[in-house]
Amino acid sequence: MADVLEPILKVEQVSKHFGGVQALKNVDFDLGYGEVHALVGENGAGKSTLMNVLGGIVQKDSGKVIYKGHEVDFRSPIESINSGIAIIHQELAMMPHLTVMENIYMGRFPTRLGVVEWNNLKAETRLALELVGLDIKPDAQVVSLSISQRQLVEIAKAVSREVSLIIMDEPNSSLSETETERLFNVIENLKQRDVAIIYVSHKIEEVLRIADRISVLRDGEFRGTLLRSEATIDKVIQMMVGREMRKEAAYEKREIGALRLSVRDLSGKNFKKVHFDIYAGEILGFAGLVGAGRSEVARAVFGADPITTGEIMLDGKQVHFKHPSQAIDAGLAMVPEDRKLLSLFMDLPTLYNMSVAEMPNMSLFGVINHRKVRSTAQAFVEQLQIKLASLDNPVRSLSGGNQQKTTLARWLATNPKLLIMDEPTHGVDVGAKAEIYELMRNLADHGISIWLISSELPEILNMSDRVVVMHEGEVTATLEREQFDEETIMMYATGVAELSV
Repeated sequence: MADVLEPILKVEQVSKHFGGVQALKNVDFDLGYGEVHALVGENGAGKSTLMNVLGGIVQKDSGKVIYKGHEVDFRSPIESINSGIAIIHQELAMMPHLTVMENIYMGRFPTRLGVVEWNNLKAETRLALELVGLDIKPDAQVVSLSISQRQLVEIAKAVSREVSLIIMDEPNSSLSETETERLFNVIENLKQRDVAIIYVSHKIEEVLRIADRISVLRDGEFRGTLLRSEATIDKVIQMMVGREMRKEAAYEKREIGALRLSVRDLSGKNFKKVHFDIYAGEILGFAGLVGAGRSEVARAVFGADPITTGEIMLDGKQVHFKHPSQAIDAGLAMVPEDRKLLSLFMDLPTLYNMSVAEMPNMSLFGVINHRKVRSTAQAFVEQLQIKLASLDNPVRSLSGGNQQKTTLARWLATNPKLLIMDEPTHGVDVGAKAEIYELMRNLADHGISIWLISSELPEILNMSDRVVVMHEGEVTATLEREQFDEETIMMYATGVAELSV
């Protein structure tokens, strides 16, 4: 790594306001050639705002940005890109109905006499995909890819450019362990080429492994930098939250009620003959590798995707939801994995994002009771500790973690008896994670059934009363609390262990 005293980037006293909210306050930051410098902080700490300033997406109010020895003030993303800076955003901004190669090379197709050289484009795309270890066809439509594959395509797009600085915002949030290792190898190769990397992540363990230095933002302010050699998980978290973190509550056995949902021999897109039960007051974990079919099962039960065969019983009565609205009326709610694409209306006020699912019950003869809508939303802001300037601001103005809490508020407003939570702490900081876990336990204690789908094994181990494990679209095990640990779950998730149900 080059000497960080001769940085590629220096941020000096940068500040930014959004209305009445100060997102950044006199922030300092520097980055050396060939360095991986991690930027951490709770949701709303200002990480994304700083990245957007560097990417020309928003303009700073004051301060300096010095890049390659010259003061810069990017007024658009194109200016930042042309200077050699690439950003891999947490919320993927792809064109799903175009091909992989069109997404990677959009705006820079190889041409000859004004005609696109498609064979050359395919060859260059294959090279970019090889850099991230992704084995897909260049002419595959992005809409056909999994979220993890799309994330790797975004990384391939960044590394395919002649870049000097790459900003990675939660780049492995949807990646499996194998894909994450592949990403780390890509990062190591980029370092060897003197490419500088700003690595934004909530996963402190991986930050300590991959970063040369770790800087912390809290409430829009710079709180310090640690060398990897002096950093510990406790020290980083202490700097992030500014308080003693409450230890994660240990699992406590709870009273499980009557059978709530029973699924037998269910088949549909990417899964077959799935069977499981969920009881009142139970947290049932669904574990498995990316592509195992867990989310597809949940969407089918919720009426979002068709079912080809099988039986669903809810509270002893057979049901077959052909639309999510029928499931909602029956007492189901679902927090989907991709909140931006599948859940939130990004340009609508946070107020209406929270209340849209319960809006029919807050209306009389088609007239919305706006006072009730606002009071209900405000109650959830306080209960879930959602950080926002105003309920009337668009939900896109919130941090990722607060957007997730907004999605939770929407479904809790419907008073569900079964809550499906698909990757509920995806892109959420350690403080917000603890709050979501506590909320889940409280809901279960009050008799609500929680169907937890998660790729984070510690989350599954700590939260679940029982665990259903899937592999390649099939259930390979249903494990009682005393039967599962990380190794056992992984054995079933990889298909190594025999069926155990």
